Amino acid sequence: MNRRSVLAALAASGALTTLAACGGDDTATGGSATSPTTSAAPGSFPVTIEHKLGSTTVAAAPTKVVTVGYNEQDFVLALGVTPVGTRTPLGDYDSTKRPWAADLLPAGGIPSVGQAELNFEQIAALQPDLIIGAYSYMTQEDYDKLTAIAPTIADVIPAGQDASTTAAATWQEELAAIGKALGKETEASSLTDDVEAQFTDAADANPGFAGKTVSVVLYNQGYYALDATDPRGDFFLQFGFDANSATGSLSEEQVVQLDTDVLVVLGLSRADFAQNAAAARLAVVTENRTVYVPTFADDFAGALGFSSPLSLPFAIERAVPALAAAADGDPATVPADL
Repeated sequence: MNRRSVLAALAASGALTTLAACGGDDTATGGSATSPTTSAAPGSFPVTIEHKLGSTTVAAAPTKVVTVGYNEQDFVLALGVTPVGTRTPLGDYDSTKRPWAADLLPAGGIPSVGQAELNFEQIAALQPDLIIGAYSYMTQEDYDKLTAIAPTIADVIPAGQDASTTAAATWQEELAAIGKALGKETEASSLTDDVEAQFTDAADANPGFAGKTVSVVLYNQGYYALDATDPRGDFFLQFGFDANSATGSLSEEQVVQLDTDVLVVLGLSRADFAQNAAAARLAVVTENRTVYVPTFADDFAGALGFSSPLSLPFAIERAVPALAAAADGDPATVPADL
């Protein structure tokens, strides 16, 4: 997808909260404006982070971090650092109430530095010494403005790709880069091991997932089949499922390509998906092998959208029982909506 298509899909999903008009927003994300503190580690500095728009050197442990992407706030919080400013996510999900970060968010919220568009004046006023946009689909124009304020980390380059790729990095790659920038590489590695172990434990507890093919389709004014390059598609593959080879935009008739062992539908209820006659006839639908995420406004969609070391354990706990019901081969078992 191009940047506009990606942002439209993100806005529809739980990764991004309330869609606003263009322009900055100087309200706090989660309450009245406060002055959050950070606790970046002394670490080993300077460090250099490679990203899609170049490389950035962090000379010393940051003390005032601003996050300008769509999920970095969670990554920074998970490493024990509270941003002094953050981008308000787009979409329908109220991320200020996300349960997986409730104990880490300051009571007054984190000041917002924009939503559909960044408020560069607000960012400058916070006097950050590091700006993180590791999952931001950052443009060169925005990068140039941000680097005039403070050292800025743009989108992380996925392994095996070059800077021109439109694919997002994995959450592990994002966490590693952010941990390095904050002087918290050891903590980041430990977090990665912990979350990966939770995926492994879920897969081991459900050996029936292995060898079955899962399709993940997002509906946002059309059908879009997600693959492993999208964090939401990759999430379901971590349980041992195989990926569907059909990816990208699908017409109403092409939904027949989603008739795999298990189907996950993001953004439509069972009744709404069945409004498409071709979808209603799929065996994966009629045999109750489909898991529905009817709205992007609920916690599971939000957790899936954030795809962070904080939200993924929450999403794993919610998703596994529904996937087990879909994959058990018994049409009488109806998976719960997520």
